[in-house]
Formats: sequence, structure tokens, C-alpha cells
Amino acid sequence: MSAARDQAVAEALFCAAILAKTGDSVLTATLQGADRVEHWQHFPKGDVFDPESGATWFYHCHPRAEGSTEHGHFHCFLRPGGAGGPIHHLVAIGVDAHGRLLRLFTVNHWVVGDDWLDAAGTVPLLERFDAHLARPCYLVNRWLTAVIRAHEPQIAALIAERDRTLAAHHPDPATARADRALEVTSEYRPDPALWA
Repeated sequence: MSAARDQAVAEALFCAAILAKTGDSVLTATLQGADRVEHWQHFPKGDVFDPESGATWFYHCHPRAEGSTEHGHFHCFLRPGGAGGPIHHLVAIGVDAHGRLLRLFTVNHWVVGDDWLDAAGTVPLLERFDAHLARPCYLVNRWLTAVIRAHEPQIAALIAERDRTLAAHHPDPATARADRALEVTSEYRPDPALWA
């Protein structure tokens, strides 16, 4: 591992360890104050936006697929032009019911309805994702940033694979991006031992 990746992994593990001291996790801190967790509901309400970096994220869950241990996932975006500018989906980060990292994945355009960029435009935005805010939870913001930083090469590969998957799915790019039969376009499962 590179020094930068080692540092990012250490930061993510540190954030999780501090949360665990009070019986919390990345997931419980994200859902704090919620009376109920409804499928598709965004947490926190109104999403998170760092005006300095343009980092944006929200958490939600879907009805659980049979055999899945995933509780839900964080959708991470970047708004390079600020709050009123375009928004670009970078990656989704799936976690289990204990807030442990399970997978990183990309989704088809229709899933998030962002301002579409191909891989050549999206990959350079990864290094700009830096959620450095006290709210809704500083440790969750830093954990997400560290997970992305630790997996930048893998996420870049996922974004490139997303584009290849879409191109193979249908010759017309707009049709491929709107096809609800195609939801997840690429996926990577990190070594769980690294994140334990």
C-alpha cells in the first residue's frame, strides 16, 4: 500500500474506533435522531454539502435483497461549481447494519439523476471529495472522505467499468443510461480484514 492509502485507511479506522467508544458506528451516527428508517429516505434530511470542496452525500437503504447483509449505502457526489452548479455521482459505499464497509459501486444514470459525466470527466473529481464539516457528524464526514481516498484507484476503475458496461448494454448512450433494467454498473468488495 502507498503511504497515502495507509494514512486514509488509518483515518477511517480511527473514526470508527472513536464512534465505537460510545457504542456508535458510522451508521448509527448517520441515522441519529431518526424516529424511523424508511426505504429510499435520505439521511440526513436535505443531504450533506461542503461548500468549500463541493463534496455532497446522503445515506439511504433499499428493501433488502435475499441473502444480503447490506443495510444501505452512502451516495457520494461532487458539485465542482458550488451549490447551484452541476452535481456528479462518484461512488456508492455500502455498509452493513453495524456500519462496516461492504462494497463500493457505481450506478446507472437514472438511479441518481445527476449531471452526467463520462469517466474522463468524473475520475478527476475524486481527489476533490473532502467532506470537512462538523455536522451532521464530523467523524462520519471524515470516514467517508477517508474511504474514498483509500480506494481512489479502485473507484477510478469502477467508473471506467461503469462506462464500458453502459456501452455494452446498448449502442445508444442515452438509452443505456435510462434503462431501468440496469442499476448497478460496477462493484468492488474491499478486503474485510483491512477494515475490521
